[in-house]
Amino acid sequence: MNPWLLLALAIALELCGTLCLKLSFGWSRLLPSIGVVIFYLGSFALMAQSLKTLEVGIVYAIWAGVGTALIAVVGIFAFGESVTALKILGLLMVVGGTVLLRTASAQA
Repeated sequence: MNPWLLLALAIALELCGTLCLKLSFGWSRLLPSIGVVIFYLGSFALMAQSLKTLEVGIVYAIWAGVGTALIAVVGIFAFGESVTALKILGLLMVVGGTVLLRTASAQA
């Protein structure tokens, strides 16, 4: 399977795991707590598969960066978290850095 698709799926599962972590209220709710474990295990398994052919520095940076940006956006829209100019600038920088890493990887 395409390693970039595996990485995208790993990011999606990481996002789900982090949402479950928020909804678990410090591991006090059983179902979301189980979701954390399942989604993170799936995320790491898919990321490990993508690492068979992609560079670890690129994979981890994209996984962490895109996951961070997506969860910040979800936090804003789903949980009413604050939106500031600095937060938006930070998100744009994360996305820009991710694009640069992907571009550098394609040229290597």
